[in-house]
Amino acid sequence: MSSKTTLNSPIKESSSSINSSSSASKLVLYSFWQSSCSWRVRFALNLKGLLYEYKAVNLTKGEHYGPDSYAILLYLEEKYTQKPLLPVNPWLRALNLQVASIINSSIQPLHMMAILMYMEKKLGIREPQLFAQSAIEKGLYALERLLKDVASTYATGEEVYMADVFLAPQIAVASTRFSIDMSKFPTLSRIYESYKALPEFQASSPESQPDACNTPMPQHHRLIESVTGAPVPNK
Repeated sequence: MSSKTTLNSPIKESSSSINSSSSASKLVLYSFWQSSCSWRVRFALNLKGLLYEYKAVNLTKGEHYGPDSYAILLYLEEKYTQKPLLPVNPWLRALNLQVASIINSSIQPLHMMAILMYMEKKLGIREPQLFAQSAIEKGLYALERLLKDVASTYATGEEVYMADVFLAPQIAVASTRFSIDMSKFPTLSRIYESYKALPEFQASSPESQPDACNTPMPQHHRLIESVTGAPVPNK
């Protein structure tokens, strides 16, 4: 008899969850192609060389599986020790967790689809975009200051770690979906160029997913288009 482990949490937007069967060691990822939380997990799975079955969920239809990508990544890190995402050095380890926590707790939740749609309903069509941009920039300024004297090729050195797994999708979302001027953040911009060259990151990108473009653009993307006058890239 095989056992199954399911990771879930109250966080609704991430739409990423991992089920594992101990008998076959099979991983199943429930993912929405444009979710940055799902993107983190896809990136980490690729970095660790883990094969998985992709099961698409549609956030625009409320198909939430409600997990926490942070918990999933910590689970993967402990269960699958190849290509560690946390360094051995205690200080660098703490720094990676700090970067992940800033993004997971202080940036991404503030531009969740449900939040922006609620703001549009209550405050008008311009407020969601302005609020999201302000929240994202505040978080990116904190990350820029935190990493400017530490970053090398990647966020905390020459290896890709947990900080990078969280940073790469967040920077992509900031620049492409919310029109953030990344020239304000030279350290983050430089390391993002390193991410773009990684095959594992390229394979995890939204446009590379099987459900890409098969679902309508989320409502908050349409709100952004209506405010900026420019189309939001599907990536």
